[in-house]
Amino acid sequence: MKEKSIIGVDMGGTNLNLGFVKNEKVLTHYSVDINANESEKYIVNQIINAIDYLFNDDVDGIGIGVPSLVDVQEGIVYDVQNIPSWKKVFLKKHLQDHFEVPVFVNNDANCFTVGEKYFGKGKSFQHFVGLTLGTGLGGGVIINDQLVSGPNCGVGEFGCLPYLDAIFESYCSGQFFKNIHGNDGRLFYEQALNNDSKALAVFDEFGAHLGNAILAVLYALDPQAIILGGSISKAFSFFKAAMWDKVQTFPYKNTLDRLVIDYSIQNNSAILGAAALYFDAQKLNTKNFAA
Repeated sequence: MKEKSIIGVDMGGTNLNLGFVKNEKVLTHYSVDINANESEKYIVNQIINAIDYLFNDDVDGIGIGVPSLVDVQEGIVYDVQNIPSWKKVFLKKHLQDHFEVPVFVNNDANCFTVGEKYFGKGKSFQHFVGLTLGTGLGGGVIINDQLVSGPNCGVGEFGCLPYLDAIFESYCSGQFFKNIHGNDGRLFYEQALNNDSKALAVFDEFGAHLGNAILAVLYALDPQAIILGGSISKAFSFFKAAMWDKVQTFPYKNTLDRLVIDYSIQNNSAILGAAALYFDAQKLNTKNFAA
């Protein structure tokens, strides 16, 4: 199955990153800016033109991750962040009508998680959760080797759970560094690399909040592993100890003895994750595997 040729597309609010994926590698990479204030049709055509740049007769399918709510079955995208005209876009239909290959659409956090299942550190786990630590806190869930999205693509929205005076996302993403401590997380990371005591204390605080989010995940799903992604996961060594201190308060020792918490080391993880949507659908013979 891995010998299939898939185009993976990571759609941001301002740009597209695409890759031609085969044998677990991104063989060709392409990036293009999106004119986010243009009409729905204009931006759909931009995506089609970008895919056309990589498309050839060997392509078996297309996967695309978007930062929004998705009707996974129908491939309908709702209310894309930073693209005002995208309220309800039949993206799967547009792409399948043009390219005549199977197309799969999901949100970006789910793409990260299924990408780890097929290409990364999730390969050896039947049940795990992916958490993306970036401008927000995203989540994806694998149960019995299957990505579980739910009818409204709402499974794994741990960041929206109430926490302290807000929600977990306010304390377990880049919002924490900016809103609570007044600086970008990247600056704190650079300072931590230089052993700055204040920056290290900020990451300890972040780790404790993330540990509380992980406790919520453990109570809800009992996963074998939690795999972290997103830009903040690169600072794992700075918040790992505080995170585990909080996780160790979980009352079921057998769960803790078996639990793995790690971070992704995949390059091009968003592109690989989008491509992995094809493999997940083919493996499970889902209804939306149809051209």
